[in-house]
Amino acid sequence: MTTTHDLTPLLKRLKLGTLLPTLPERLALARRDQLDYAAFLEVLLADEVSRRDQGRLERQVLLAGFEEVCRLEDFDWTAHITVDRRLLDAAFSLDFLRRHEHVLLVGPVGVGKSFLAQALGYAAIRAGYTVRFMPADKCFLALAQARVDHTLEKVFRSFLAPDLLILDDLGLHRLTAQQSADLYEIIVSRHRRSSFVITSNRSVDEWLGLFDDAILGNSALDRLANASYQIVVEGSSYRERLSPHRRATPPEQSGATLTPRAAPVAGGRHGRTPVA
Repeated sequence: MTTTHDLTPLLKRLKLGTLLPTLPERLALARRDQLDYAAFLEVLLADEVSRRDQGRLERQVLLAGFEEVCRLEDFDWTAHITVDRRLLDAAFSLDFLRRHEHVLLVGPVGVGKSFLAQALGYAAIRAGYTVRFMPADKCFLALAQARVDHTLEKVFRSFLAPDLLILDDLGLHRLTAQQSADLYEIIVSRHRRSSFVITSNRSVDEWLGLFDDAILGNSALDRLANASYQIVVEGSSYRERLSPHRRATPPEQSGATLTPRAAPVAGGRHGRTPVA
């Protein structure tokens, strides 16, 4: 039967050529299950929608610039950490994106903040949002280089475009005057239009001291604080548990089960906490 051959030019002209590899299998299915025309068409279109959704996901994950693809279901909940699961689950509901709010993940080095931030980004992409992940220092370097290259407006717009901007490891060092101004402009420009996820080794009440200008810092942090989930992650190094050495060495005892942590301060719905 030459049905596939006859359909090839038509499908390609309609940009549906990706249906061709599975078309013989689908035709066999239709004959076996005696599908009517509408049901057969639904099967074909469902295949194409699934392929396009997967292609979009792969493209958006690549564009996001993640260090690794992280999913919440892959997080090691036996790690010796504490976190408020109510706040974390609220964040992963992605309601904060619909409301143009933010998620601030703070805690010591290696407890899984970057993993959770990237997992949030991956979940957002799967829900149809655009995401960009970048270490905070690289963000400031990109803007500094853009000033040299006379591409500042283009680069600055690239930080405003995504629905979710993830800044990883904010606060490794005190910001310069220019970096303070840049962070202020990014926060103010995105406020109430799109969302942040920010990770930091410093508690939020230390962030004001990072700014060269306290007035800019107060203004920027006030916007973040009044529309954010602040999630504290504490415990021993999550990153160390993932090292090849630790994987090859049987532990003396299994990790403690993750225990919930209450929100540090009641600060609005869903446990938002204001910046001190």
